[in-house]
Amino acid sequence: MSATSAVGRAAMSDLPSAAQARIISSALDLFARHGVGGTSLQMIADDIGVTKAAVYHQFKTKDEIIIAAAESELARLEKVIDAAEGEASPAKVRRTLVTGMIDLAVARRRTASTILNDPLIVGLLAGHEPSRRVMNRLCRVLMGGDIGHESRVSTAMFAAAISGAVMHPLVNGLDDKTLRSQLQQLTQRLLPSIRG
Repeated sequence: MSATSAVGRAAMSDLPSAAQARIISSALDLFARHGVGGTSLQMIADDIGVTKAAVYHQFKTKDEIIIAAAESELARLEKVIDAAEGEASPAKVRRTLVTGMIDLAVARRRTASTILNDPLIVGLLAGHEPSRRVMNRLCRVLMGGDIGHESRVSTAMFAAAISGAVMHPLVNGLDDKTLRSQLQQLTQRLLPSIRG
């Protein structure tokens, strides 16, 4: 199956049905605990108390579930980007974006890391146009309009640093408020223009 095939929704902004949302939520939780490869459709069905056929009624393949799960997380990131783009000055744009990225990563520690690091998800999203659009927007907003090679690598490193930090064993014992505060302080040192 191609990563660009339909997942039962025309675009990332379309909301999934209630049944699809339950499957996506379960899948994200199971992906975070077992990885995508370690999560079966039967596990998802068992987790939400339905038959495997009921899952297949909503999504034709596991790839469609993976993409829908990734899209649900990307939609959260898109809201952060939208809020940042609504700010008046470049410093406020960047500060709003970085704060939102940190808030998302802290609130969704396991899920964010799974989406960004699971090889199956990364492979599927590589050819997924809606995900590329979101990543390009993220890069443009974070780097001030430039989406060249250096900006892409810088954005990737920045996002990986945040998502990796929230899942690192050294911070497992930190509460969300402390972790968020530390990440904010460190990102201000890495991206001085967000202090303004």
